[in-house]
Amino acid sequence: MASTRLPSTQGLQAFEAVARLRSVNLAAEELSVTPSAVSHRIRQLETLLELKLFTGNDFGLSADGVAYLARVREAIAALQQVPGRGSASQVRRLRVAVTPTFSRQMLLPRLARFRDAYPNIELMLQVTMPVRNMTAEEADLELRFGTGPFHDREFCQLLADDVAPACSPAYLERHGPFDGFATDAEVSRVQLLRTPLESWRTWFKARGIGLPEPATGHQFNDLGLALDAAAEDFGVVLMHLKLGSAWLENGRLVRLSAQSVPSPNAYFLCWRPGAMERWECATFVEWLRRALRD
Repeated sequence: MASTRLPSTQGLQAFEAVARLRSVNLAAEELSVTPSAVSHRIRQLETLLELKLFTGNDFGLSADGVAYLARVREAIAALQQVPGRGSASQVRRLRVAVTPTFSRQMLLPRLARFRDAYPNIELMLQVTMPVRNMTAEEADLELRFGTGPFHDREFCQLLADDVAPACSPAYLERHGPFDGFATDAEVSRVQLLRTPLESWRTWFKARGIGLPEPATGHQFNDLGLALDAAAEDFGVVLMHLKLGSAWLENGRLVRLSAQSVPSPNAYFLCWRPGAMERWECATFVEWLRRALRD
């Protein structure tokens, strides 16, 4: 059974600094102590909690470490509050720029848990267009879709996904059947829906299809719009399977192959240097990374 003793504030500060900076030396410099003192404080904290907070030499957090870090940052923020300065100072406003389909399918179904866990963080969500490497203005955190890295921002990868072709049941009945959608002949007899966010070359190369990237046909700048268009019999879409799971579950779309291919693109959460020093920013990033793994 873990000890009921309270951790020292020095141990908590050392843990938070190393988790944020990924370096004992940088944490020691920030805290004005020696690296050995930082390491000693973290070992003491782990012994007291009977938990392993880090996973290896790169100072990546363990599952217990991720969960505990959010609580530590919440506690540090609470201790920084000065009594008598009004309740408004206790509300932290956080502006997050998100893309439409990601917010509807991946964020909003989980967001009530964040609201309940952190009632003093007031979220201001704003929609940004899901164009690769596009910068959202006036946001503390912004969601980007692409391959990274993003040289103007610090970032962490949130969600990687596999892709596979899909269409509506009615479209399949008219143009099918397909045997894995893996030959030039099968692909050539359908309308391929296009998006600048995901190239059909991803599927063609993996399946040995010799056709070029389609240059004509309906095009959509949002993955959800492309999925909706496919559900309305416009053609075949290259579906992101995690992002588009709702379309498969409700039967609006069906897969044309049991095989899938890793997309070269992923969702990243990005921020300006220094943003992670704000408790509300760091808390939201850690929470969302953990929530998407659940």
